[in-house]
Amino acid sequence: MAFDIKEIVTATMILFAIIDIIGSIPIIIGLREKVGHIQSEKASIVAAVLMVLFLFVGKEILTLIGIDVNSFAVAGSFIIFFIALEMILGISLYKDDAPETASVVPLAFPLVAGAGTMTSLLSMRAEYAVENIIVAIIINILFVYAVLKASGRIGKILGKQGINIIRKIFGVILLAMAVKLFTTNIQGLF
Repeated sequence: MAFDIKEIVTATMILFAIIDIIGSIPIIIGLREKVGHIQSEKASIVAAVLMVLFLFVGKEILTLIGIDVNSFAVAGSFIIFFIALEMILGISLYKDDAPETASVVPLAFPLVAGAGTMTSLLSMRAEYAVENIIVAIIINILFVYAVLKASGRIGKILGKQGINIIRKIFGVILLAMAVKLFTTNIQGLF
């Protein structure tokens, strides 16, 4: 085991920026309004398991099914793009037949453990020790869990107007992230 504080901090910050759970608060509050209850524990555990599994076998799985990392990232950029459109335009593109909760889809995947996160994990694996990345995943999941748990209180503090303003602002940021993810990875396809 080669635990390195610098690697842990760097990997944690990279994942924090990619996951962007703070920027996802408007989405989380919107989901809470749609479905009523969010299973914070389940969403956090599923996201953590997905990220750790992908850390170890992600590239092999993608290779096995004939998908390269760039294609995976481009597909993820479309998901992020549509989530951003929902936020900016105030429309609902994601539909589920009477969902009871919003834990696995769309919270755990693709919001927390989405294509950007998965692609970042594959990139970090080439640069950092696996145990440091796992610690970074755990730190981020604990923060994600705290935000999911507190999303109801955060919604009450911000109020409807505050949530709408934040949703529009972060929608534009999320849209820009989708475009960046797309343009960065589309070049790798050709």
